[in-house]
Amino acid sequence: MRLLLVEDDDRVAAALVAVLGRHGFQVRHARSGHEALDALVPDGSDPYRVVLLDLGLPDRDGFEVCSRIRAGSGVPVIMVTARADIRSRIHGLNLGADDYVTKPYDMGELLARIHAVARRFQPDRAGAEPAGPQAAGTQGALESWGISIDRERRRVSVEGRDVPLTRKEFDLLALLAQSPGVVYRREQIFSEVWRSGWEGNGRTLEVHIGSLRTKLALPGLVEAVRGVGYRLIPQSPDQQPQVPDAARAPHPQGSAE
Repeated sequence: MRLLLVEDDDRVAAALVAVLGRHGFQVRHARSGHEALDALVPDGSDPYRVVLLDLGLPDRDGFEVCSRIRAGSGVPVIMVTARADIRSRIHGLNLGADDYVTKPYDMGELLARIHAVARRFQPDRAGAEPAGPQAAGTQGALESWGISIDRERRRVSVEGRDVPLTRKEFDLLALLAQSPGVVYRREQIFSEVWRSGWEGNGRTLEVHIGSLRTKLALPGLVEAVRGVGYRLIPQSPDQQPQVPDAARAPHPQGSAE
């Protein structure tokens, strides 16, 4: 998932880019309103799914930037700012911002809000592919594993073989398949699949992930990201580029392979 971060404070931006990167986001950092607007000009690359917009920019006010973004694009905008007064909140939302988060914020909440607005991003708003599992990138990821997900009939098959899943197993797979490669936090998974809090339910999630891997007979499909959550690996191992034998570094004499 590509994300545009508009933030003039390099220290704040660096910390945020690092955290977002660990959660599977590809982040571009723009330090000014002008740079942000240039970044949103279509150039044939994958569109940004979310813009995180600070309001205190060096060249122009963030409200103006939001208004100009909304005039030419439907990409979701989350205003992330120290301006906590209600008038600024109302003004930002009236200009077309999809959400408004005040500093300091909880990182878990910000991640949840990013995923929430990304799910609501419709293709007819910006000419982008749908955000759900029928998007081209998602389908490509699933096809590389031989997986087909039928959401309407709640059926899953692997290489044409029907795989019976429980309701929670299906919902878990469908959630992870929305954005292959993006790390879903354990708290978010429980909120969306179990509609409950994460605390005290860690073993439940581990059991369902293990069952999903076993039933699909694809142990490498879902990766655990230690201390964070889980993600669906975008490509199956046989789709990964192969390293020629001649390019492989030789093992030291007597070492184990």
